[in-house]
Amino acid sequence: MKVTIYLLGAKEKMPKPYSYDLRQKVIQAIELDGMSQNQAAMAFHISRSTINLWCQRKAHTGDYKAKPNLPPGNGHKITDWEKFKEFVKINGEKTQVEMAKLWDGEISDRTVSRALKKIGVTRKKKLMGIERDPKRKDKSLSKN
Repeated sequence: MKVTIYLLGAKEKMPKPYSYDLRQKVIQAIELDGMSQNQAAMAFHISRSTINLWCQRKAHTGDYKAKPNLPPGNGHKITDWEKFKEFVKINGEKTQVEMAKLWDGEISDRTVSRALKKIGVTRKKKLMGIERDPKRKDKSLSKN
């Protein structure tokens, strides 16, 4: 009896694909030995739909290898980092929204923000020395 335990909050991972060796054995049993897909499914303890997908993949691509189990990549908008660093040197005083509008491609201000962080440029405001009225300071001290 097989017991499956599910943990709350745990990320579900994709199951590992069947080995290439097993795929070879199943396809050879079907093609060379004349076994039907249903017989192969029962003999190898694999679902018939899985075997059918392998046969379809072999017909389309010529092989039945598993597809790579990689998450989809991110199409990075900024790829030339030297160009971006020069752009920042020239336009560093502008806001991120203005920088996004000035960049060659279409990018968002959030993309500019992430890129600035990646190259180590901070966008903190400069502290300005604000002079207080000394008379006002004296008045507040005398009230206490």
